[in-house]
Amino acid sequence: MTNIASVFKAEISRIARKEVRSEIDSLRKASAQYRGAIAQLKRDVAELQRQFKRSGRSAAAQSRATKETDAATPRRFSATRLSAHRTKLGLSAAAYGKLVGMSGATIYLWEQGKSRPNAQQLQQLAAIRTLGKRAALDKARS
Repeated sequence: MTNIASVFKAEISRIARKEVRSEIDSLRKASAQYRGAIAQLKRDVAELQRQFKRSGRSAAAQSRATKETDAATPRRFSATRLSAHRTKLGLSAAAYGKLVGMSGATIYLWEQGKSRPNAQQLQQLAAIRTLGKRAALDKARS
């Protein structure tokens, strides 16, 4: 015959495990919900940071465009800078001329220093300088 103390001890142990299990299950469910909420918040923060970067870039480009296309600002011309910008964009003289509204030969003459753009053409060149590489390539193709 078994000792009554050992039976009580076994029963108390069984009931304690059952109670602990029920408490742990509710904690596991809450923990899983919190992890899901945290993951969603991280995704939201990452998306907001991407939007913030995009808006910052577009605002900077807009402010540069307004500063550089201001008609009251006198424009200077440098043949080497024109050539360097065209090379940086990876465009031919003809494609760069299409962006400005001139022929490729005109761009080539400007780069060689054999002729100079007039004031209106300088404004167009300034507007082209505000474009990024992708935007310039897209505009040149269209």
